[in-house]
Amino acid sequence: MSLKIVVLAKQVPDTRNVGKDAMKEDGTINRAALPAIFNPEDLNALEQALRLKEEHPGSTVTLLTMGPPRAAEIIREGMFRGADGGIVLTDRAFAGADTLATSYALSCAVRKIGDYDIIVGGRQAIDGDTAQVGPQIAEKLGIPQVTYAEEIISVADGKATIKRRLERGVETVTCPLPLVVTVNGSADECRPRNARRIQQYKYAKSPSEKAELESVALYEARPYLNIEEWSVNDVDADLNQVGLAGSPTKVKGIENVVFQAKESKRLEGTDAEIDELIQELIANHTIG
Repeated sequence: MSLKIVVLAKQVPDTRNVGKDAMKEDGTINRAALPAIFNPEDLNALEQALRLKEEHPGSTVTLLTMGPPRAAEIIREGMFRGADGGIVLTDRAFAGADTLATSYALSCAVRKIGDYDIIVGGRQAIDGDTAQVGPQIAEKLGIPQVTYAEEIISVADGKATIKRRLERGVETVTCPLPLVVTVNGSADECRPRNARRIQQYKYAKSPSEKAELESVALYEARPYLNIEEWSVNDVDADLNQVGLAGSPTKVKGIENVVFQAKESKRLEGTDAEIDELIQELIANHTIG
């Protein structure tokens, strides 16, 4: 059986490079101040989707992301690795969304897509670490969910068999389609870019990106290079449930904490010096 798979992906700020300008005064992330990357666990999810595509001929993998127009970058990244295409959900009305508003907007987009068997995404994003969006989407769509997935073992007879990696062990479950699956970072890493696909899709662009081009004849001749963009109106979303207006979570204050060493000690690496350092750390309760 062929499958229609939707992969939820997010372009996130690289939290390894957080500085003093990482947050705005209103408590939202200043994305312009941080490098943007493909959320790591969403890459794990993409790999699971691509494996299903290989196992079930005729299947399609569609990436869905919400963010500014530049989020089209991760749609291309997914296409370089094996995805068939993608949609950028972008509108100023979506700005400042918390997990509730985000899951509402994404669920509206999934309803517009309409025909799907599996929705797969990373367990959580590194900019929020809430692990709430996937389960909330499942609840809003009224379909089953499997969280903490490490491997989608098989899909057959309208059911998916999935291995879950939990804190105290491994669990294998079977769930009917359609369903939402959120994937752990312990799942297999995503395959690298494919050189042929890079050549094929390197000019793929969204309408916002094409607006800066002098000619769009290439995109009329090669429809597969068109990355779709949907606005709040395109997905029939309620303006009161998206963006800041639909976000009950509010940031009340931000404190920038910078750790600095008050003193340093240089060791020559002898056994005696190392023993002395360990005793000192134990004595001041740094370790032990």
